[in-house]
Amino acid sequence: MPKKRLHFKQYSKPQSTAPASLSSTAAGAGSHNGESESRGVNQLLAEMRRFGVNSNSNAQGALDVRPTVPPVIRDILQLPETPAPRPRPGRGRGGPRVDAAGRRLPPGPAPPQSWLNRPAHGIVSTVPRQSDSDERRLDQHMLPELYLPARGSLIDLTLRQFAHSWDFQREYCHYYIYHLPTHLREALVAYLSIWRDPGHVTLADLKAILLPPQKQEGDEDEDVELLEDEYLDPSIANKDFRHLDLSHSIGTSLSLRELTDLLFPPKPAATKTITAASLHTAELKESWEDSADEEDEHQPETPSIPRPLLPNLTHLSLSLPPNPFASSTFTSPHTTPTGNHPLPSWRHLLSFASHHPTLTHLSLANWPEPSLTPNAKYASFVTDQGRRVQYGGTGPYSHSLDNDWSEAILVLRRLSRAWYRLEWLDLRGCGGWWEALWGVSRGPMGDLDQDGVETHGEGGEVGDRVDWRVDWGKVETVVLGLEEERGKFPVDGVEEVVEKGKRLERHVRGVRKGRGRWFAVC
Repeated sequence: MPKKRLHFKQYSKPQSTAPASLSSTAAGAGSHNGESESRGVNQLLAEMRRFGVNSNSNAQGALDVRPTVPPVIRDILQLPETPAPRPRPGRGRGGPRVDAAGRRLPPGPAPPQSWLNRPAHGIVSTVPRQSDSDERRLDQHMLPELYLPARGSLIDLTLRQFAHSWDFQREYCHYYIYHLPTHLREALVAYLSIWRDPGHVTLADLKAILLPPQKQEGDEDEDVELLEDEYLDPSIANKDFRHLDLSHSIGTSLSLRELTDLLFPPKPAATKTITAASLHTAELKESWEDSADEEDEHQPETPSIPRPLLPNLTHLSLSLPPNPFASSTFTSPHTTPTGNHPLPSWRHLLSFASHHPTLTHLSLANWPEPSLTPNAKYASFVTDQGRRVQYGGTGPYSHSLDNDWSEAILVLRRLSRAWYRLEWLDLRGCGGWWEALWGVSRGPMGDLDQDGVETHGEGGEVGDRVDWRVDWGKVETVVLGLEEERGKFPVDGVEEVVEKGKRLERHVRGVRKGRGRWFAVC
């Protein structure tokens, strides 16, 4: 006997009767129909608002709904003022998310707890420094107004890693470094002087950043096509390049002569040299007109005068690495270069200053005492009369016994005449020759008068000195690093360091006599 099959309908018909909840509500409404007719509309609305607030109190928070009265009527009836509505809830659909201090949080879901437990500088601390002995921060001892990205930002981390792998990046990104924005190239040079291993900027590095790329062996066709496009003249492309930070690079991986030849190309020969042999071998012409026409045809075009690579450079740092084995306040710092380049020469610095007189900010930190013959300090020669005379302008006892700063003052005077627009000067670590900033090249130094000007000799004769009123009359700040020098010496040494800074400040203000720009030492 076959089994009976139960056929279930796929779709069921909806209930013809209303649910129990609706029926009870309708019954309740019918029972109270008589009461609703007896009440007014305002009472019904107030009751509906009260029921609506109570039902939605858990979802949106209780809203303080009270009937308001006009201010004039409220004063007549002496009713209390209506309280302000309570703020919206901080989380959920009722309003934006806020933190504990009431500040509005960004839209979107809350960050995971693992992100909140991470230290603020966890990413920055993973990047090693150049060396353990270099404890300075990136924003210390830097040129004023130099663009530096925020510490720990994406640009900061990128530039650091770029500097660590610079040898690879210089070859791999050879065709793109020149096209970076100017402020990033300025920051890149500063980062190379701090974060690169071994931490010095070379001549090849400056050429890769400041000059357009050149074709190299092994370049692919796509890279060679980039060179077919005409580049702007480097002096035009670098017109906004104003900061050049070469800290700890001069004398170690770069010389002042190389820097001068790069920034100020030498002038090409404009005329052809004529020798006696060429005159004998020259053919005689029938007339002067024929010879003149032939010379015009074969005469090459006159080469244009080369323009400086950085025409608007105003901030330059040529600071040397500090010497940890010598006291920079009482002896001259004689740092030994780690590379094949000799110590920077003041003669080369004067030559560099003659090419670019528009510098406004200069750093000469840890430079030796100004001298045109530094290697002849202990040299002497014997005259025909049998007297032994010192060979150079500064001897071993010129500063300690004779108190003679004539050569240092001469060099600083020439430097002030070349860089007459200087406004900021950094002389940290140069305490061995701070006296030359206010000293006089004749005789021993005397006392200060009531105006702060030094008098010398019996008749008050004044010799050559650094001109802080005209040549360096625009200088507003001289950085001596007084705070750094205080931690290197005992109490007596600290007082001497501070007194030197105060003496320079009094001297410059006394020379200017309240005219010109304000002067300060820090």
